[in-house]
Amino acid sequence: MQSDIITILGPTASGKTTLAAQLAAKIGEAEIISADSRQVYKGMDIGTGKDLADYTINGQQIPYHLIDIVEAGEKYNLFQYQQDFWHNYFNIIERGKLPILCGGTGLYIESVLKSYKMVPVPENAALREKLKGYNLEELTEILKQYKTLHNTTDVDTPQRAIRAIEIQEYYKQNRIQEREFPQLKSLTIGVNIDRDLRRKKITERLHKRLEEENMVQEVRTLLKKVSPEDLIYYGLEYKYLTLHCIGQLSYDEMVRQLEIAIHQFAKRQMTWFRGMERRGIQIHWIDAMLPMEEKINRILELMSRN
Repeated sequence: MQSDIITILGPTASGKTTLAAQLAAKIGEAEIISADSRQVYKGMDIGTGKDLADYTINGQQIPYHLIDIVEAGEKYNLFQYQQDFWHNYFNIIERGKLPILCGGTGLYIESVLKSYKMVPVPENAALREKLKGYNLEELTEILKQYKTLHNTTDVDTPQRAIRAIEIQEYYKQNRIQEREFPQLKSLTIGVNIDRDLRRKKITERLHKRLEEENMVQEVRTLLKKVSPEDLIYYGLEYKYLTLHCIGQLSYDEMVRQLEIAIHQFAKRQMTWFRGMERRGIQIHWIDAMLPMEEKINRILELMSRN
């Protein structure tokens, strides 16, 4: 294979992690680097869908990286992710293994495949004060005015939106040289799942996590050491379940709002991936409903040609 890395991406509930693990087992000398902005946090397991059992194939443990690396309550960011990705990438290839990048956070994936240089962005107190009265919809419209590359798939709370605007304003005011890291040649695989099937899987998975895996208890446990504001910052499951746990949403209303939010999130993920294609990243799409063996064979065929 001529490529430096294999990338497997797709929206939530598409089965990309299982595919990556099965591919790594088939290859035999591969390790997975996660590209998920929430799975980096310890203790945030059910809500982020870590499904660590997926990394064990026929008794074989597939090595994975960038999962459970920071404490819940911290604010992990793209700059940190790039540093951590390259550290693990070079370590894997130095040991003669093949890195497989897998996840659904489009900006994390694109930032390493396109070698974007990121810098730590300080807080802008004046800008935060100016924006603090805006709601999420208004902040999202402000964010859209910036043309610099930015991920909006995770911006689902006002606090996160303000931080996103803060980052973009910093880049606007400071000239940032984009490329500093090596340019990777990636064989990029997209797991394409039919919209209606995706919605069905999302709904089924949400109810399983709530009713069988006790995701509410996970959030209650986290709230013993993490403030409600910090959990809400992470969005999606942690936003809505926290609002329920602190009495601001009934259980039924929490489930209703969360289900809508996850569907919207998956749609934004696909919009981001299509944008990656327009920005020059070739994605080979594979039907999520194909038998696993067919999907693996299709990737192996692409590997032989790339």
